[in-house]
Amino acid sequence: MQVILLEKVVNLGGLGDVVRVKDGYARNFLIPQRKARRATQTAIAEFEAKRAELEKVAAEKLAVAQAQGEKLVGQAVQISQKSGVDGRLFGSVTNFDIAEALAKLGFAVEKSQVRLPQGPLKIVGDHTVAVALHTDVVIDLTVSIIGEHV
Repeated sequence: MQVILLEKVVNLGGLGDVVRVKDGYARNFLIPQRKARRATQTAIAEFEAKRAELEKVAAEKLAVAQAQGEKLVGQAVQISQKSGVDGRLFGSVTNFDIAEALAKLGFAVEKSQVRLPQGPLKIVGDHTVAVALHTDVVIDLTVSIIGEHV
């Protein structure tokens, strides 16, 4: 299926690009999330009429993300969890826990923006975590897990 992108999508294209994607990806993700529209002649014409407005909105989102990223750089988040004597956690620290800790510090970050490539954190200590505030703004954050011995 051919779609026209209404915003930048990682590994796919930028605003206004007409790309071919699998039908399920378009129907189940891109179109419901308002990231794309079917690339019909009328949709392309409507997009070209609104292009300046959409570019302005995209630039504002990027500016907001960059401002939030500047505040977030250098922040350290501390999370305490129950742990054993050897430093392993009973359970794990997930992206939800990190987003919740950032919310307590006053940063509005969704759990989907917290990237844990190695999976949930299961060991006491300092870990570096990536927070993707925007497709172009990715901040490294230090998460300190403090063990509570039981």
